[in-house]
Amino acid sequence: MEKKSPHILNGSSGLLGFCLVILTSLEITKVSDRTYIDEIAGIASFCLSISCLLSFMAIRSTKENYERKYEKIADYLFITALLCISISVVLVTLNLF
Repeated sequence: MEKKSPHILNGSSGLLGFCLVILTSLEITKVSDRTYIDEIAGIASFCLSISCLLSFMAIRSTKENYERKYEKIADYLFITALLCISISVVLVTLNLF
């Protein structure tokens, strides 16, 4: 089975930068007080940060069972963050913030 940890680490770090841009732009435009998008992006940022950490630990792990456990948790956190980002994008697109 192909290891997913390097792909998760790469994707998570890139999307973490995207979430930080969202949070910064909401703060600069003073929109964060009137919307839930910054909270959702904050949750996504947290999930992506932990996903990065766990995927790195999976890459560096010498024990196979720890590697699989770290990779599985990182994968679930990555999917959760993707859902949060998708919700943020839908809210912005539909002007529901």
